[in-house]
Amino acid sequence: MSLNDPTRLNKIEDLKNKLFSKSYKARPAHHDRFTRLESGEIRDSWGSKAQVGADLGARFFMQTSLFKKFFIFSAIFFLITLGYGSYMFFFGGNIVSNDNIDISVIGNTFAAGGEELPLQISIANKNNSALELVDLILEYPKSSDGSMSDTERNRISLGTIPPGSVRNEHVKVVLFGEQGSVRPIKITLEYRVEGSNAIFIKEIIYEVNISSTPIDITVTAPASISPNQDMTLDIKATLNSIEVMPKTMIKVDYPVGFQFVSSNPAPSLGNNIWELGDLAPGASKNVSIIGKMIDVFDGEEKTFRIISGSQSSKDKSIIDVVFNSLGHTVQIGRPAIEASLYINGVYQREYAVNSKGNIAGEIRWANNMDTRVNDLVIRAKISGNAVDEKSISAERGFYDSLNDAIIWDKNSTSRFASVNPGDRGEVAFSMSPASLFSGSGIISSPTIRVDISITGKQAVEGYETENLNNSEQKTIKVISDVALTNKAIYFSGPFQNTGPIPPKVETETTYTIVWSLANTSNNISKAVARSSLPAWMRFVGNISPTSADLSYNSSTREIVWNIGSIPKGTGLNAAAKEVAFKVAISPSLSQLGLSPIIINEVVLTGHDDFANVDIRLAKPPLSTRLSSDPAFPAGGDRVVE
Repeated sequence: MSLNDPTRLNKIEDLKNKLFSKSYKARPAHHDRFTRLESGEIRDSWGSKAQVGADLGARFFMQTSLFKKFFIFSAIFFLITLGYGSYMFFFGGNIVSNDNIDISVIGNTFAAGGEELPLQISIANKNNSALELVDLILEYPKSSDGSMSDTERNRISLGTIPPGSVRNEHVKVVLFGEQGSVRPIKITLEYRVEGSNAIFIKEIIYEVNISSTPIDITVTAPASISPNQDMTLDIKATLNSIEVMPKTMIKVDYPVGFQFVSSNPAPSLGNNIWELGDLAPGASKNVSIIGKMIDVFDGEEKTFRIISGSQSSKDKSIIDVVFNSLGHTVQIGRPAIEASLYINGVYQREYAVNSKGNIAGEIRWANNMDTRVNDLVIRAKISGNAVDEKSISAERGFYDSLNDAIIWDKNSTSRFASVNPGDRGEVAFSMSPASLFSGSGIISSPTIRVDISITGKQAVEGYETENLNNSEQKTIKVISDVALTNKAIYFSGPFQNTGPIPPKVETETTYTIVWSLANTSNNISKAVARSSLPAWMRFVGNISPTSADLSYNSSTREIVWNIGSIPKGTGLNAAAKEVAFKVAISPSLSQLGLSPIIINEVVLTGHDDFANVDIRLAKPPLSTRLSSDPAFPAGGDRVVE
């Protein structure tokens, strides 16, 4: 109420009259609740009961503790949950739960690999609703390695399973694996429920132990071998099944570094696949493989993987179903005595040398045992179609030309009579390749083979003398002789040249450049010849033959002849590869009295396909002195005025 309200003064006067009136009876009233007044408002009465009650309720809620609020909320949630549970009890009976579906398997948990395993699968629907469009799916590894990437899948339609009923399904599976391994069978139930298009799934895993394999594989091979030593891998495959196994095969995966030599029987495909045909119960087949480990190091372990199975009908090199697999690991160890061949200071399995070069051989030997070796002998047998026997020379050794072998023993090297533990040393020899082209023709794929062997006797007191041996073989391939001819002519050739001879200052003279190729023993691929012109020269063109792939770049002044292949015998027993083109010079006064360069160095590059090396040949620049032109006059090369 405003202070200026006139009724306000009248109410005060009334209160005074009542206060001082003798007839006024006071009525006690107790007010223990106060209300908050708005700013600037002063009440002159207590207000109505309704208004006071509303204010009290609001203040009660604001002042209620957090615990009381939580209690109220919990009570409300309980009531809602109770209501939902009642609804589900009386009206929610058509909801399907996976927990109310039981899948059980009755069958043997042990099975022989490759034989049928019968199983009974029971599905119990304990829900109040039917399971519709039910499919039973079985998934299990197809091969013996157990990988689920190669999986057999069977889908069986069961239709509808009513509520409270049990469906039994009889199935048969065939599992493969090594003896003692475990193979999982994944059993999946797919179904729908009434009123929904969604697919629901329930899965279980049933594990089966493989008690035996349809094919037993046994391997007999050394546990450790030395580098470059022949080793034998004997494989025996035996059929355990009571039924004939058709189209069986064995495949051997060799480790890196294994070099296949031979086998009995010979491989059916490549060098690692053997077709065994149809195996009868109890029948056995044997495969014996001979090879060696090369380019390996002491301490390495190498594993052979032997796989048996049925042959694919689509690809004979592929095993469709793997019956069994077995690994055999060998350790690479240092031999008791060793001899390593180095060619021109390099140790590797194959070498490539120039036909005109010298071959320096060094055999580094060692006694790796902790006992003495007596009567050490090193032999180097040299063979091949590119050996020049007359050039063979042995340092402190004897060359037996009848047997093509160099021998080092205690007669030529006294220390070989008795070699102490840990002793090492070297012996040397040299030779040259034979001419790749002679009157007898061209040597095709020129090769020199060097077989090194080292033998000795281990004498240990109280024990029988043991013979020791080791060997290795190296191949030397001779690079083909490729000839490149680079000549300049004026008075001959495929073109008519113009201009004065000798060349005259500021007067143009043309020349013909001819590039010609010859090749001996090996095919050359990716051949390219490149050259360039000096600044004072001009590329005229007139290329012959016109089919030649020759180009000129005016910016770089480079001339490129893309030759491609140079077959063996080119220019010898077949026509040479040749190209010709014209260039021109207009000499300057600064070149007076000189013989200017008319074409720079030409470089031929390519690849020797047999020796497996790149080749490079270079020919020097050509000047106006035409030494290849028989009609060229003396002094016709120097520039005149």
